[in-house]
Amino acid sequence: MSLAVAFQMDPIESINIDTDSSFMMALEAQKRGHRLYHYHPRDLALNGNRLSARVREMTVVRQKGAHYTLGEPRLTDLTEMDVILMRQDPPFDMNYITATHLLEHVQPKVLVLNDPAEVRNAPEKLFITRFPDLMPPTLITSDKQAILDFRAEHKDIIVKPLFGNGGAGVFHLKPDDENLGSLLELFGQLYREPVIAQKYLPEIRQGDKRIILIDGEPVGAVSRMPLQGEARANFHAGGSAQKTTLTERERAICTAIGPTLREKNLVFVGIDVIGDYMTEINVTSPTGIQEINRLDGVQLESLLWDAIERRRAG
Repeated sequence: MSLAVAFQMDPIESINIDTDSSFMMALEAQKRGHRLYHYHPRDLALNGNRLSARVREMTVVRQKGAHYTLGEPRLTDLTEMDVILMRQDPPFDMNYITATHLLEHVQPKVLVLNDPAEVRNAPEKLFITRFPDLMPPTLITSDKQAILDFRAEHKDIIVKPLFGNGGAGVFHLKPDDENLGSLLELFGQLYREPVIAQKYLPEIRQGDKRIILIDGEPVGAVSRMPLQGEARANFHAGGSAQKTTLTERERAICTAIGPTLREKNLVFVGIDVIGDYMTEINVTSPTGIQEINRLDGVQLESLLWDAIERRRAG
């Protein structure tokens, strides 16, 4: 099986080949004989019901400073592709949402992963609310008094933007912190959406765990360890990778959410777990493949392509 595979992603020249999961997906696809193409979401054009993009043929190699080659841009009807991978990074904004609407025009002729309609319906910090027994006490609101009452009940809390990513804008506020009011004013100036408040989980000091699920099954995990004095363990915030295994509780979480992920064609998903609680379900552009591969001696990208090929063949 040789497939035409388009990567809808950020500029290939800007990625870090030592950490980027899309790069590993492209390497594995190329190894299997699939033809690779690259385009940026801004290259999409919908004319009537015909979705096209200026795509470039792509090859990749693990060589720093020379990790890719791109052909000349060619206006292409995207129904010529067999698979389109939505791999642009958040923020999950109206630009991102628009791209999901556009990609629906090539389905079901083209296999688009993750499914664009389900990506649109599953923002990371909102999707977990479908599983209230698995998440920490959580409040989503623009009501200042509701947030003050939430802190009075839970003491230490985390406040963060509802559609933030990479740990940006995450604040740990203790009961006597006088900055909550000013922070909410600032968030109100920066964002139109509600904010999310969660009970602070001290287990973050032992790291938060990124678990990768493929077709609803857990296939690997990595603990992200926060820097000293830091409440965020995200790699973008300086967190470091540490080898780990899944606990009984974490396996139960995966078992609980797996059927929903399969039902919604969310094939490649990364969940975040702190202590006994799931804090996010990442469906937009999950990462963690390379860190898990190095620590566990596995090739998660191979399992992912097995799943993609099964779906395409079926």
